Amino acid sequence: MFQEMGMSKDNIRGLVLALSSSFLIGTSFVVKKIGLRKAGASGVSAGSGGFSYLYEPLWWIGMVAMILGETANFAAYAFAPAILVTPLGAMSIIVSAVLAHFVLSEKLHIFGIVGCILCIVGSTNIVLHAPKEREITSVRELWHLATQPGFIVYSCLVVGLVLLLIFKYASKYGNKHLVIYVGICSLVGSLTVMSVKALGIALKLTFSGSNQFLYAQTWFFAVVLAVCVIIQLNFLNKALDIFNTAVVSPVYYVMFTILTILASMIMFKDWSSQDAMEIATEICGLLTILSGTYLLHKTKDMGDSKASQDASNERENGLTSPEVIQNLH
Repeated sequence: MFQEMGMSKDNIRGLVLALSSSFLIGTSFVVKKIGLRKAGASGVSAGSGGFSYLYEPLWWIGMVAMILGETANFAAYAFAPAILVTPLGAMSIIVSAVLAHFVLSEKLHIFGIVGCILCIVGSTNIVLHAPKEREITSVRELWHLATQPGFIVYSCLVVGLVLLLIFKYASKYGNKHLVIYVGICSLVGSLTVMSVKALGIALKLTFSGSNQFLYAQTWFFAVVLAVCVIIQLNFLNKALDIFNTAVVSPVYYVMFTILTILASMIMFKDWSSQDAMEIATEICGLLTILSGTYLLHKTKDMGDSKASQDASNERENGLTSPEVIQNLH
């Protein structure tokens, strides 16, 4: 059927891998949260700084699902163009939201559904109209781009903001405002993608006969990748343990997509090849994303208000239940 639509075999393989990736990643959010809940019930929760989830098998199942999903997503780029693969990452939001609704009983208000749709449409719009990436032929060429003044300034700003959020705001506001933990993950994630691309190029060139692991730059990118992944996992676990999965997933996707595109544009100077229409289209996509994010936050407020009202009514009747108390948290 896809071949009748004019799609090549490689594009079909890339499409299947990208869809599989979205399903695995979306499922991993829910499975990991189930593990986090079980770990929190028997020990110190991740939101309180505990690491008891490391002893919970379900959390590791979710972790394996996420790794497989990311691996499939990486492989998809080897077969299909980014314009086909990247927008399909939004499907993980739908998967996690639907599973959270039925498995975790995390109800999503109708406005939250609209917010998810707006986030997906806006993010897809930006990605579809983003400029093409330049072809990189060596790790040293990528290192040259990474050490240009523009990207150095961006990297310093990211590191500074992350340190500020972690050491000044996370302990005070992390449990109240979703943007703190998700912001840390997204900021660090933009640097993660740049490192992943560097290692991907190194592997591709190495398999082609030019060993890139002889250069110190390759190992530098590997260290940056390892540090960034550890930070992302830590604060993503905190966000999932505290906030509604159906809200964490799309907000993380939106912020991560915007920052990754921004990092790519700064590093590869892609904006120089765009015309006014493409830039206007991307601005419209950004406004759509912001609208969807606003609706998602309003949905969370509605859920919190309803839970608080239910608890208040129960207390007045002297029938406060553990389920209502749990909903408040």
